[in-house]
Amino acid sequence: MDKKRILIYSTVFLIMGLSNSVIPVLPEIAAGSLVSSGTISYTLLFSGYFIGALLTMIPFGFMTDRYNNIKIITLSITLTSFAGMMLILSENIYLLVTARLLEGIACGAFFPPAYALLAGFHEKNRYIGEFNFLLNAGLAVGVLASGFLASRSVRGAITLFTILSIIVLVIGIVTLFLNKEKESTKTTERTTPPTKRMSPGSEIKRVLGKLFNIRFLRIWITAFLLFGITGVLLAFYPEYSKDILSKPELGIAIAILYISSMITNLVVGRMKLHFKHMVTSGMILAAAGVLISIRFPFTGFALLGIGSGIGMIGLPVAVSHMPFDRGLAMGIFNTYTYAGLAFMPIIAGLFIDMGYQAVFILSAAFMVLSLFLKDGLESGE
Repeated sequence: MDKKRILIYSTVFLIMGLSNSVIPVLPEIAAGSLVSSGTISYTLLFSGYFIGALLTMIPFGFMTDRYNNIKIITLSITLTSFAGMMLILSENIYLLVTARLLEGIACGAFFPPAYALLAGFHEKNRYIGEFNFLLNAGLAVGVLASGFLASRSVRGAITLFTILSIIVLVIGIVTLFLNKEKESTKTTERTTPPTKRMSPGSEIKRVLGKLFNIRFLRIWITAFLLFGITGVLLAFYPEYSKDILSKPELGIAIAILYISSMITNLVVGRMKLHFKHMVTSGMILAAAGVLISIRFPFTGFALLGIGSGIGMIGLPVAVSHMPFDRGLAMGIFNTYTYAGLAFMPIIAGLFIDMGYQAVFILSAAFMVLSLFLKDGLESGE
């Protein structure tokens, strides 16, 4: 296997694993820092990761088109290791929030160059599928490890993934040293020649033009909705299902979401499907899963996992066909996905007085309606 893919695959697993290993023990970590649930400090301890990622996806996407991608990925692993050590060693709430922000910044530094490198391979569908499989595996293992190790040590899983991050950091440093190509020859990592250096104002204007470009509005909205709907169900389904499912059954339903997505990533990644077909079918299946979950949670979560798994391959491939720098495109794409995870549950919460079922139905309806938007992407391969 290509050494760059080894580094990318191992990094996505550990970054996702570390980020999710904090969630099950968040109340205990907060209590150890004398922070109460519902306070701003507690909220920041949870959302600091998303804030850090949202603020840095585009800047690092911009850097991806100008600097060595492996160096940026190695930087992300370094930040992850520091964040993990801070989470292990500190009880100070300010340092803990800073650690969560560093985790998010590491995520922002990782995804644009990782997707840009994978999208440059001929077998990008397969590799992006494998990448997303390990992404979901990291999320699942992070939660499971945290739960199993919590009885022995509240920070047991955090310690485990921090140690793994140090090992992967060594792999990243070795990969850098083994890469003997001159800086000038590394332009093969780019899809377009380096753009002329412009003033900061011109650069910001250019980025904003891509961020809100109506030609690609369907892709951006689709990314926002597809990832956001998962956040909506994870945020509100436990309360909705309290009279339907026991806690173990709820855990099984969420596990089915991850597992079905992981299997789909591997299977669909090896199929010769066009990215537009993947995006469309992924949205329809995900919307159907949301609706079915109202009455049949296991079936609904399985369909949601399948739909999101298909979309998680089709969307990055679609973005790779956009006619501008790949790193910037991937940075914008990941910004919309994290914006969906962060803000769609908040938006859905504004309508919760209508009832949980109404919120789920409206969310599914908007997903289907997004399919009627036009985009400016060429058919591509």
